[in-house]
Amino acid sequence: MSDGRNSADARGQNRNRNLLLLGSVSGVAYGLAVRLLVHFFPEFSPSVVMTVGFTCFLPFGLGFIAVFLAEIGKRQSLWTWVYLPWIPLAGTLLGVWLLFLEGLICIIMFIPLGMVLSALGGVAGGLAGRSIRTWRGRSASLACVMVLPFLVASWEKPVLWQENFRQVENTIDIHAPAEVIWRNIERVPAIRGDELPASWSHRIGFPDPVEATLSYEGVGGIRNATFAGGILFLETVDVWEPRQRLAFSIHAENVPSTVLDEHVRIGGPFFDVLRGEYRLEPLGNGMVRLHLSSRQRISTDFNWYAHLWTDAVMSDLQQRILLVIRHRCESTSGA
Repeated sequence: MSDGRNSADARGQNRNRNLLLLGSVSGVAYGLAVRLLVHFFPEFSPSVVMTVGFTCFLPFGLGFIAVFLAEIGKRQSLWTWVYLPWIPLAGTLLGVWLLFLEGLICIIMFIPLGMVLSALGGVAGGLAGRSIRTWRGRSASLACVMVLPFLVASWEKPVLWQENFRQVENTIDIHAPAEVIWRNIERVPAIRGDELPASWSHRIGFPDPVEATLSYEGVGGIRNATFAGGILFLETVDVWEPRQRLAFSIHAENVPSTVLDEHVRIGGPFFDVLRGEYRLEPLGNGMVRLHLSSRQRISTDFNWYAHLWTDAVMSDLQQRILLVIRHRCESTSGA
């Protein structure tokens, strides 16, 4: 009697594992199919990928599919509705990375949003699978969810697209004379690898700063700011107040697609860095507070999420530059 019960339990567990596997594989297949479909129309790819329809309803859809298919086969726990969608989400993101459809920086930025929305899709799929009993109703539900990314993306631009301008500022206190600090900001000699502190933004794919040259001192001078991977920014000085303030407009002269892909490229349709400024604030007792700020443009249908990442990346980059400047200034002045 006990052996028969154990055997039935084992069969039930195997059947449930197969249902979860079916849901997961189906979710991955859907996610990759949609991304590949967009890829085969390159003239539309950037604008479709950077939409609420794609970034929000694609993870929602794959989460819905995974849980829905498992639920209609066997009643699942509420916890399964939440965690199961993360499996096809991970599989889809791994697939697009291996196929070179997205860079690591885009994938990392997408993960938090994708996890929340795929889980919401899983809850919706669980509710639908548990409440809809007819084959026709289930088929209609699946079809509607699967086409949502394209339906929403086709009309959302006039409604959701925004162009916002953000400013990010970092400060650091330096024990060095203002003239020493000024010499280290008007030009930035080549930065050695061991001078740069560890950085999470670099780990996810944002390139390291290399150096900044200056054509001549004064308003109108051109700073060539280079980053790893051949990235070049032309910075035109429009404020020159020695030992007080240095500001410049920024133009992305060369940003190779092999370094930053089209969705996060500086100077591209979705993001740009427009201005930079250094400001020296004397604190007394040989201390100077150095301010570094930048102004960015964000142009997407979901600036509410995108700006969290652009602000964080720019702040991390600026703080690294300030740390290099402080080390150089204090070493030079003997502080």
